[in-house]
Amino acid sequence: MPLRFQRHPSLVAYLTCGDPDLSTTRDIALAAIESGADVIELGVPFSDPVADGPVIQRASERALRHGTSLLQVLGLAKEIRQRSQAGLIIFTYLNPILRMGIPRFSAAAKDAGVDGALITDLPVEESHDYLAEMQKRSLATVFLAAPTSTDARLKQIAQASSGFVYAVSRTGVTGPRQQMPEEAPKLVARLRRYTDLPVAVGFGISTSAQFKAVGKFADAAVVGSMIVETIERNPGKEAESVAQFVKQLSVVGRLS
Repeated sequence: MPLRFQRHPSLVAYLTCGDPDLSTTRDIALAAIESGADVIELGVPFSDPVADGPVIQRASERALRHGTSLLQVLGLAKEIRQRSQAGLIIFTYLNPILRMGIPRFSAAAKDAGVDGALITDLPVEESHDYLAEMQKRSLATVFLAAPTSTDARLKQIAQASSGFVYAVSRTGVTGPRQQMPEEAPKLVARLRRYTDLPVAVGFGISTSAQFKAVGKFADAAVVGSMIVETIERNPGKEAESVAQFVKQLSVVGRLS
């Protein structure tokens, strides 16, 4: 089932869980939802985050120093679910899931009340066992689609995806950029040929103008690095600062 994207564009907010600590992450997530985020991506810190830029790498390092684990992130998700019906996605690299075991992970994700997961380094071609376990529990499987993907691969990604499809706006790692890449609208248009699911565009969105621009051709925008950077820059005022940023982003970006 697709996630409920009721506003346009919807805001998917990424957080590195455990940065600065798990209880603060919970408060930040709830503040972001209250301020206009439709979906929260709960990022599992990983020691080798090859797809992430320096901002999220630093956040992962801080969270790992506190011992933040996938199991703890699932526990955090359960706490958030008890207080909100917003979309919740576990965002992780494959290794932590393999260490837990795919059946155990999917069962724990269902118990936590999350909507699904995005495994950033799991190729769709190697996802059969993961898809089977997630589908058994009606959990969404979100896959990344890149501008460099062939049409055949985009079709395969679209068919394996549920919840929404994550369109990577450009090649490279995460991080804020001054301009929206030209590849993004073209990629979304290509994906539309193969799926009716919502398409969320991410990698580099950091301003209200960019958020609004995404709404002209996609269903949602994913904002990560700027939220994580806001947390980093405002020790002791993380939830309040993220709430202010999200509110500005969503209110201005959703003006007609």
